[in-house]
Amino acid sequence: MKKIQVGFLMSYDYELLKKSIPPVYALSDNIFLAMDHEQRTWSGNHFEVDPSFYEWLEAFDVDKKIHIYKDNFYVAEINGIKNDTRERYMLALEMGIGNWLVQVDSDEIFIDFEKFVKRLRKYDSYLDNPEKHPIQLAGFHINVYKYLDDGLLYIDKPTKLMLATNWPNYKVAKNTRERIIYAEDYILHEGLARTEEELLLKLNNWSHKHEMNPNFLDKWRKANKDNYQEIKDVFYLEPEIWKDLAYLPSKDLTVLKKLVADAPNLKIPPVKLFFRNFGQWFKHSKISKPTYKPKFESYFNS
Repeated sequence: MKKIQVGFLMSYDYELLKKSIPPVYALSDNIFLAMDHEQRTWSGNHFEVDPSFYEWLEAFDVDKKIHIYKDNFYVAEINGIKNDTRERYMLALEMGIGNWLVQVDSDEIFIDFEKFVKRLRKYDSYLDNPEKHPIQLAGFHINVYKYLDDGLLYIDKPTKLMLATNWPNYKVAKNTRERIIYAEDYILHEGLARTEEELLLKLNNWSHKHEMNPNFLDKWRKANKDNYQEIKDVFYLEPEIWKDLAYLPSKDLTVLKKLVADAPNLKIPPVKLFFRNFGQWFKHSKISKPTYKPKFESYFNS
């Protein structure tokens, strides 16, 4: 027990795993790839996996720590986001309660996984009785908007994301709504950084597709190195959530690590982190309210 277990959801964008698995491979105890046993998305659409991907996986997995977990991850009676949440819960059980349950999407690339693992290990005592002391460790997305020939466009402010938990009582996707501990752990999020064909495939199979901003694609198509400062309100749901774009002059992960560290707009002030973490501690402490043991949602067992 007390292992670093990393889980990915494997679906139509499985090729992205070739970029997201390597940064976490060395310091993970096990890596789990959860895939629907009939290769269906959360929308019920079928996808195929090219045999060459499994060849890559076998060649890359020199330590034999990657496991493919197949199960029924599509329930027609519930919507995409509930299928999303349900699959994450089932994957967490497969990874094993009593371990750190790190869930990363195929389009999420850790910039410094070693730093994150060191942070996890500071909280190992929370793995002894996780149901009594549920916590989440959160970091920040650097949301890549679009890859260009000589760099990338990204959203100029980082956004929070849940990275790991000791108790997988997920309520919405990776969020358990338990106490959150924040730190400056950055994830390169390639959710939109695809070819137009790949992006359309994602949007058509997405758990949020019914909420899409109708102007999103037009802005995405137009954005380039010369006009990105003029393009505003680019979020794919409520557009004003992402107000501005910024530019980084590289796509290489090693170079980006330094560029991110030096970018003033991506830094989270220590005082802000302190008060966020204090607020989370107080909100979930016995001082603020009685403790209770949350129950898993019924659709997890569908």
